[in-house]
Amino acid sequence: MATAAAAAPRHSCAKLSVAVEDPKAPGGGVFVKATWLPTRFSLAVTDGAGAWVADASDAEVRLRAEQWDQPVSEYLALAERYLAFHQPSSTYSFHEAGAGRRLSWTFEKQGTKLEWRWKLQPAPHPQQTIAEVLDFLMDANIRLSEEVVRKTQSFEKLKQEAENCLQQSERFNTEKAEFEQASFTKFVAVLNSKKSKLRQLKDRIAALESADKAPKEEEEEEGHSTDRTEPIEEGSDKDHCVNDEPSETGGGGDPHSSPEKSAAAAATSRGRRGRKRTRK
Repeated sequence: MATAAAAAPRHSCAKLSVAVEDPKAPGGGVFVKATWLPTRFSLAVTDGAGAWVADASDAEVRLRAEQWDQPVSEYLALAERYLAFHQPSSTYSFHEAGAGRRLSWTFEKQGTKLEWRWKLQPAPHPQQTIAEVLDFLMDANIRLSEEVVRKTQSFEKLKQEAENCLQQSERFNTEKAEFEQASFTKFVAVLNSKKSKLRQLKDRIAALESADKAPKEEEEEEGHSTDRTEPIEEGSDKDHCVNDEPSETGGGGDPHSSPEKSAAAAATSRGRRGRKRTRK
């Protein structure tokens, strides 16, 4: 099966611009239909008025390849390159050669211009050969037209999908921007609310600290005042007690003091102690 697939023929048809024998005559063109096989090929050429054919056998192709020091596959590939597609760099000619015609083309190899030629014989059935060439061209044109239609439809489908993707992308970008703006607005509102609560808490803490600080200061001031007055009271009481004791016992006092002076001193001492207790 692999051998059969490899031996499947390939077909090509190209319009070649050829030189004419009369230099004054306008250039013409011929249609070359070719069938390519692994070791040989065949040609059918028509200019619309007549038809010519050539059937290159395996032996002929091998001989030509040996003359050009090429393997058969390389020789056939080079021939197909210039006969299946018109090469602008090549010069094609289609001249009379006895009863038939000679098709030739030129190419360059390693800077040297070379020419290959093949002789064709008149087709046994020219009209049939011309019809076969035209049928092949028509079928190829239909296939190309269908391919163009498929490619165009595929392109339009891809274009529509691209437009839909673009619209979807723009919509996503818009929604993303709106979502980010809304999220930012909410975040700013929450952040400002938190800041306001923090300020309120700081104010409350400061107020509580101030309220706690005032009683402590008053207590400290009272404590300092008490510390300053208590030694004086103790000393005064002792002094009065010392002064009073001699008067009560009648010993150790001034011998010249009178009972009236002693009573007045005792009353003054009691009045001072009453004022100090009131200040506390």
